[in-house]
Amino acid sequence: MPKTIKELADELKVSKQAIQYHYQRLPAKNRQKNNQGANMISLTAERIIRDKVVKSLSKKGKKIPNKEVAKTSKENKWIITDLKREITEIKKERDKRLATKDQQISNKDQQIDHLTKLIDQQQQLQLTTVAENRELKARIQKISGLLETSKSSPKRQKNAQKEGVYNNKSNKNWWHFW
Repeated sequence: MPKTIKELADELKVSKQAIQYHYQRLPAKNRQKNNQGANMISLTAERIIRDKVVKSLSKKGKKIPNKEVAKTSKENKWIITDLKREITEIKKERDKRLATKDQQISNKDQQIDHLTKLIDQQQQLQLTTVAENRELKARIQKISGLLETSKSSPKRQKNAQKEGVYNNKSNKNWWHFW
């Protein structure tokens, strides 16, 4: 559980400024803030700061009581087990996300296959429609050609009838009988 700078300073029996000094030198990924904007020290950051404080105290010649060293090693073991647990949880969450992504990709592949089939069918229908349209145009042209020839035939028939009428008239004249 994250601690504040004051809590860690009280626990290590050092000043807040000493903890703040080490906290400011942490990588940005190990620094975090709570919703009020206060600096919070994660377990990883606490371990790093604790090691630095212990080293600086031992360099200054101050002895850390054995109880604190024992407490620190117990806490380190606890931190290690906690970090291992966090790692396994993160791995599980990653695996779940990957499985979800794999499923989504599989679904998208199926959708792409389906849409590809639909496009192929659409293209085949389009080609069939174009071929049918060409056939219909050819039929229409053929029929219109026949109509034109049939239209000209009645004119010929009328012309022939008129000629026949003239021929008949000439034959029906009164002097023809004499």
